[in-house]
Amino acid sequence: MSLQERNGTSQFVSAAQIRSPPSPLSLPGNMANRKIIAVFGATGSQGGSVARAILEDNHFALRVLTRDVAGKKALVFQDLGAEVVRCDLDDSASVEEALKGVYGAFVVTNFWDHLSKEKEVCQGKLVADVAKRLGLKHVVYSGLENVDRLSGGTLKVLHFDGKGEVEEYFWSTGVPMTSVRLAAYFENFLTLWKPVKTSEGYYTLALPMGDVPMDGISVADVGAVVSSIFASPEEFVGKAVGLSAEALTIQQYADALSRILGKDIRDAKITLEAFEKLGFSGVEEMASMFRFYQMKPDRDIKLTHRLNPKTRSFSQFISENQGAFKDM
Repeated sequence: MSLQERNGTSQFVSAAQIRSPPSPLSLPGNMANRKIIAVFGATGSQGGSVARAILEDNHFALRVLTRDVAGKKALVFQDLGAEVVRCDLDDSASVEEALKGVYGAFVVTNFWDHLSKEKEVCQGKLVADVAKRLGLKHVVYSGLENVDRLSGGTLKVLHFDGKGEVEEYFWSTGVPMTSVRLAAYFENFLTLWKPVKTSEGYYTLALPMGDVPMDGISVADVGAVVSSIFASPEEFVGKAVGLSAEALTIQQYADALSRILGKDIRDAKITLEAFEKLGFSGVEEMASMFRFYQMKPDRDIKLTHRLNPKTRSFSQFISENQGAFKDM
């Protein structure tokens, strides 16, 4: 699945299906002669990483799609030469207007905005339908596995399952698409998964993975991977690509943190059953996710590093973000 062919999805649509692009006079000067990539969620972590990489590569012109065109993050992209366009994923007319004249699009939806799998599926399918109507040449979709279907209904991970349904819908429409399936974010170790101090004075990571390695990547390194995929449609259209910087056991994550931060950090060796009893909001969803991670979903470390040679290891990432741990 990390580089999986999808029959019938890798043909390009005909030129007759492409909508006429806006007049070059209506675009910023540096965009007039290049194909446009529209990036959904460009003011968020994942979309922002992709948008910055597209600007840096300078191969495509960038159209930033956001609900708040006057926000600080949107204005930064505008100052950097991007076109900034308002887009609401719940509004078909808004999405259609935002995608007019573009060559391709990076699509990411955010389950955590509303905690509704059904809403996320509706948003993703809406983009797929508009992309089909407008004849986009390449969509890179931030997908994940449909765990519910893969497990025969025994395991539900809502923030995976919705993206999996949308991914399957994209394949069915014939839109030229590449799905990227990300590993766990290294950034989670700065917040949700931060080491917790015990009464004995050492720290623990309470992630229920046992001795199974867990793939991880910094979201900031994803953008360059996606930019490389857009630059090589002949290789990636019709495929699903699993992304990972490296796969470490929880003890190995703890060892890296201990070495860099100068603290005694250990794997708490918490079981899934004990984890589920922690009682915080969303714990069942997280437990189901870790159960799926223990099934070792396919993530391609070698390919990830080929597409972005600057992809950082966990140790490099933590070394660059030690400030997040100053209160430990």
